[in-house]
Amino acid sequence: MKATIWHNPKCGTSRKTLAILEETPGVEVEVIEYLKTPPSAEKLAQLYRDAGITPGQGLRLRGTDAAERGLPEADDATVLAAMAAEPALIERPLVETEKGARLCRPQEKVHEIL
Repeated sequence: MKATIWHNPKCGTSRKTLAILEETPGVEVEVIEYLKTPPSAEKLAQLYRDAGITPGQGLRLRGTDAAERGLPEADDATVLAAMAAEPALIERPLVETEKGARLCRPQEKVHEIL
């Protein structure tokens, strides 16, 4: 099984999720450092749809200016465009497998798609 993780190596939860993926037999892991290679608004929309959450639920508030910019109340297209332009606004880690996608907070959520 292939698993893709949108990863921030400075984030403890992201590192723990990556460790779970790497320690799971039969999982081939693709690591994308999303701050360097951000997903498009379309890819983010697909990931959130597959995870069963809204773009607003995938918005990182802590350590960002999202609230000051009114993003928590903004429409999905506005949130997705802001995330694609400024990937620090993306809550992490996001993981995608053939079984779906999850925002892995807490990291144990990754088991739902393995």
